[in-house]
Amino acid sequence: MSSEKKEQHESPRNSDDGNDNLPSEVPLEPQRESSTDFKQFKSNVQCRLHSRIHLEPQEKSNTNIKQFVIRRVQKSCKCSPTKAKNIIFDFLPVLRWLPKYDLKKNILGDLMSGLIVGILLVPQSIAYSLLAGQDPIYGLYTSFFASLIYFLFGTSHHISVGIFGVLCLMIGEVVDRELHKADYDTDQIVPSFGMASNGSLLANYTSDRICNRSCYAIKVGSTVTFMAGVYQVAMGFFQVGFVSVYLSDALLSGFVTGASFTILTSQAKYLLGLSLPRSHGVGSLITTWKHIFRNIHKTNLCDLITSLLCLLVLLPTKELNEYFKSKLKAPIPIELIVVVAATLASHFGKLNENYNSSIAGNIPTGFMPPKAPDWNLIPNVAVDAIAISIIGFAITVSLSEMFAKKHGYTVKANQEMYAIGFCNIIPSFFHCITTSAALAKTLVKESTGCQTQVSAVMTALVLLLVLLVIAPLFYSLQKCVLSVVTIVNLRGALLKFRDLPKMWKVSRMDTVIWFVTMLSSALISTEIGLLIGVCFSMFCVILRTQKPKISLLGLVEDSEIYESTSDYKNLQTKPGIKIFRFIAPLYYINKECFKSALYKKTLNPVLVKAAQKKAAKRRLRDKTVTLAGVQDDVSVQLSHDPLELHTVVIDCSAIQFLDTAGIHTLKEVRRDYEAIGIHILLAQCNPSVRDSLTRGEYCKKEEENLLFCSVYEAVAFAVESQDQKGICVLNGLSLSSD
Repeated sequence: MSSEKKEQHESPRNSDDGNDNLPSEVPLEPQRESSTDFKQFKSNVQCRLHSRIHLEPQEKSNTNIKQFVIRRVQKSCKCSPTKAKNIIFDFLPVLRWLPKYDLKKNILGDLMSGLIVGILLVPQSIAYSLLAGQDPIYGLYTSFFASLIYFLFGTSHHISVGIFGVLCLMIGEVVDRELHKADYDTDQIVPSFGMASNGSLLANYTSDRICNRSCYAIKVGSTVTFMAGVYQVAMGFFQVGFVSVYLSDALLSGFVTGASFTILTSQAKYLLGLSLPRSHGVGSLITTWKHIFRNIHKTNLCDLITSLLCLLVLLPTKELNEYFKSKLKAPIPIELIVVVAATLASHFGKLNENYNSSIAGNIPTGFMPPKAPDWNLIPNVAVDAIAISIIGFAITVSLSEMFAKKHGYTVKANQEMYAIGFCNIIPSFFHCITTSAALAKTLVKESTGCQTQVSAVMTALVLLLVLLVIAPLFYSLQKCVLSVVTIVNLRGALLKFRDLPKMWKVSRMDTVIWFVTMLSSALISTEIGLLIGVCFSMFCVILRTQKPKISLLGLVEDSEIYESTSDYKNLQTKPGIKIFRFIAPLYYINKECFKSALYKKTLNPVLVKAAQKKAAKRRLRDKTVTLAGVQDDVSVQLSHDPLELHTVVIDCSAIQFLDTAGIHTLKEVRRDYEAIGIHILLAQCNPSVRDSLTRGEYCKKEEENLLFCSVYEAVAFAVESQDQKGICVLNGLSLSSD
């Protein structure tokens, strides 16, 4: 061994020999040479019981942003027949899968599911159009065009795209607000078109000179739909589908349930046959119930009895469909049966003439000529369309991915945004309102044998038959029946309350998010409720990182794994070494939590340093320290169980990233501990954290071995270093109460 190494190994012994007359004295002053000796030791130790792991980082090329952009543009602008074909096939997925369609295998299931969904959509489309403040014909238009367009652009094989209750509610609120601004009478719905003797539309119904309430309502609805589609296509083009990640399952579920209460409230007046103005704005739910109870003496008994009879038929049959869904090849189309029966009863019983029962009125056949949205209304509805577009594509994408995963194929989220965007943009020129996927109809579609979107074509054909031939037959259909259909379809959202105990067991935070979103959506308004839900959900994420789980670790016997001593028994710990785990990113929000938790779990170096300074001052003042090792008469005394702490290992495996404040905090912690002779080692830092530490100059080039690839390696290094040095700094100090 060289003389230099001998001096290094003998220096601690010489230091001890010089203080033989103070064997029991507490070292009140920190050993200044400790940090330096430790660094020298780290660079000179040749023989270790546990060899270090060395990782060679990949060389990162210095990318010139300008050159990168140029290369990307050149790559995008290059064209070849194969690339052009792929672009067209990606934009119109139907061209990719339709030529490969297996007629014998898929056609029966697709035709059956399309027929059943079409039958279910007829009453729902008529009912939901009432919810959106529109004439029944517009709901049928919406479902027809949405089915055809999604067939062309969609990538999911199973979802059913069409009219959706929550979106209809949101559109209805915008329509009512704009009608109120335009001074239209919202209580009276006047048809915007005349009827010829054969039930076809008159050619001059769209005259710009005559635009009554119904005409203006669909102008507002189609303009909102157009803007929502533009937003969705823009999000697909700029690939910002990540926005949907801020709408968690708990948030969406709470929002839909809260909106369901608003839908139920808005339909209650039709159940009772009351003619009331539709409340809008903050607190509309409470305001509507006040109006209902004030006017309850005006209840139309005919509508009330019809509503009760329909409920008594629909609810049990829906439950039977759910209970026997595994045995039934197709659900009983009870909604269509009830609508047909109620229409016949109303027509032959002359309920409108005899009992003043409110009916659907004229539903024309055929299609109206296309008409552009009202561009002058765009400034009024542009903000409202944002929330509608986000809810629409979030529900569509989540359902697409859910059923794709279930059936073993993939969907493209950005293409789904294009698809639902075009399902809104194109129909907005044909007097339609906003669409999205709907869970209930998708489940029916899947359970009845759907294999591809050919079923959507069958659904469109059913709706086309209704539009061309059958629609006028629903003239005598009571509005209370449509309201019952709407309310019964809310049962899935309202039954979410049954899942709350299970949700509470799994995640209390998600349950709180659900309640906050549900209550704010119901009691304040749907748009504000959604915003509150998103903000509260993000606040909960921040709260989780602000108060993360913190623990000390111990070694699992016969392994190299370290786990929390508060969670598991029989874990081994090394004397003089504390292993600290912080399960969260370390950034400006939780930096104080990290520091205080570390000091609490290990040792507070600031208090120890202050006690040492206080003791040194008293010793100089009182001069009571003897060379015979008599204990100093100061406020710092040895605790009964002295803590021999020399190393703190910080397990960084759960720290995803560091910001400037986090790096500064680690530097400060390291400085505070080294001031009293305790060394800080970092273990299991991910590449992002290592890069941040390097750029933040946490350690010098020669100190890079302070970063370890595993906790086990860091502990072995600390044990070897103390064995080699033969020094243990006692920090078991406690402050007296004087």
